[in-house]
Amino acid sequence: MPARWPVLGANDVAVWGACQGSGSKPYQTQVDITGATPVFRCSCPSRKFPCKHALALLLLRARQEELFTQTDAPAWVSEWLSTRAGKERKKEEKQRAEATTPVDPEIAGQRDLKRQAQRWSRIEGAATELQAWLYDQIGRGLGAIGDEQLGGWHTMAARMVDAQAAGLASRVREAAHGIRRGTDWPERLLHRLGLLYLLCAAIRRRADLSPEMQAELRTIAGWPYDKSEVLSTGKRLADQWTVLGQIREENEDHLTERRVWLHGRNSGRRALLLEHAFAGKGFEQSWLNGSTVEATLAYFPGTSMLRALVAEVTASVQTRWPDSTSSAEWRTVAERVASSPWVRLHPMVLPAAVPLRAGDQTFLMVEGQTVALHLGDADTWRLLAYSGGHPLVMMGEWDGLALRPLSAWGIDGLWQRSPE
Repeated sequence: MPARWPVLGANDVAVWGACQGSGSKPYQTQVDITGATPVFRCSCPSRKFPCKHALALLLLRARQEELFTQTDAPAWVSEWLSTRAGKERKKEEKQRAEATTPVDPEIAGQRDLKRQAQRWSRIEGAATELQAWLYDQIGRGLGAIGDEQLGGWHTMAARMVDAQAAGLASRVREAAHGIRRGTDWPERLLHRLGLLYLLCAAIRRRADLSPEMQAELRTIAGWPYDKSEVLSTGKRLADQWTVLGQIREENEDHLTERRVWLHGRNSGRRALLLEHAFAGKGFEQSWLNGSTVEATLAYFPGTSMLRALVAEVTASVQTRWPDSTSSAEWRTVAERVASSPWVRLHPMVLPAAVPLRAGDQTFLMVEGQTVALHLGDADTWRLLAYSGGHPLVMMGEWDGLALRPLSAWGIDGLWQRSPE
């Protein structure tokens, strides 16, 4: 709303404005537009970056440029621009000096170790704080959690982000999101908090654990490995990989996550190709359920050994679906949970599975046992119609409570989950 902007100005270097927010003093919002991408600054208390005031300022500039006075920047803008320019000069001088100075591998290694130690120190500090906070929450009781207490949960998640432990923050938010959802929410919440407490304890005694477990904890804490590092040092496995199923999910920040599950014909190994795209952008590589390729994968370090990258694709080959048993699938899940109890999703292939409907519940009947399903109404009826009461081979993601079907195959071909 232009009325909320009593001051609007611009020149060739910057765009600025004073926005009247909820406080008595307008927020000072400014954008440096000299670079390839804009740089933002705002005096508002928002933790988001850029904040809504900065985005609104640029949107207003794009739609109603005539509202902006072409003039010299006021002092609060010019001082910020001057400070930025000084930092950029020093950064360029440092980069030029580093480019012309031979790098001693030993010194570079020491610097890298120092950076890693500093990062671990911050994460361990966050884990210590979170562990104490969890202890307090359990002591107060989960039944008394209200809106005021939930605000504290989100504050704690923000503190984890500040400590560069985004993975811990994500798990705190997930736990908060599940409060008062479903009749069994206390049980699920206690389970999540228990795993989070265990994760904090493991991080704090990281030095006593194996390198593989340390790598697992690093990833779960939100410190991922660079793809180039995984491709150069990750354990490689060449096999004929069949695409079992895939799913795309978009979160509230417009970030789309794609999970593609693969099965190695010769090794029997499973692999997860996890990718993200922002604001509706596509993915570089497409995968077809049921297709098989000869390829070499590079696995991320850790104990769960699920996530991988495609290092090389050699050729397409004829598809052969995995031949597994229900007991073997559950045993693999149990072994993976034992190696890393924080794995959220497990790929499963259940043979001779019959989807059934009773009341408003849909489930699988597998070797005399029932398995709960996560499936929307449209996909439920498509799956029931496809099965017709006959057994299928069902592939899905097991989250510890239910299976989310992604694909199924039988005598009539392939069933696939609808795109999200």
